Amino acid sequence: MDLIQNTVDLSAYLAADEAIDHHHPVVRKAAARLAAEAADSYDYARAAFAFVRDAIPHSQDSGDLRVTWRASDVLALGTGICYAKCHALAALLRAEDIPTALCYQRLTDGEGGHAVHGLVAVRFDGAWHRQDPRGNKPGVDAQFSLNGEQLAWTPDPASGELDYPLLYAAPHPAVLAALRAAPDRPHLWRTLPNSL
Repeated sequence: MDLIQNTVDLSAYLAADEAIDHHHPVVRKAAARLAAEAADSYDYARAAFAFVRDAIPHSQDSGDLRVTWRASDVLALGTGICYAKCHALAALLRAEDIPTALCYQRLTDGEGGHAVHGLVAVRFDGAWHRQDPRGNKPGVDAQFSLNGEQLAWTPDPASGELDYPLLYAAPHPAVLAALRAAPDRPHLWRTLPNSL
């Protein structure tokens, strides 16, 4: 699939905003710790991915009812759904000057409908590479890769699933609105966007 930047300005994929708040001390501290152990930017990106995937539980998997959406809150509280974990990973990568985009899939929700799932795309060697820091569990084995994708799920077009090709510099407004309005995860589950 051809990935399409929603802005031609590559610097937009390094910017901070209210969700990807990579200037926040919590983000900077985590980035510095990961960078101190990394040999180069590839190694750092792999380590940041593994940290967000493995050390921050997906709130549905862990049963955490809190809703986070700012990267700093995801890192401080150690919880988030896919979108929030993507904001955290984007912040960690941008903190080390690695261009990072947000992107999305439309997947079945297990209840007869669909829900939008969040991913990131990282830019190395002039190309974008999608990654899924959602968190692994039985049946889900997402891995960091610059040589072919290993995401949590592959959409099935026959069931209305799809990959959205746009790479966003900031969270999609529908995603951010749902996160910000939700008092808890059960409410969020009822208001997740089902398409973009």
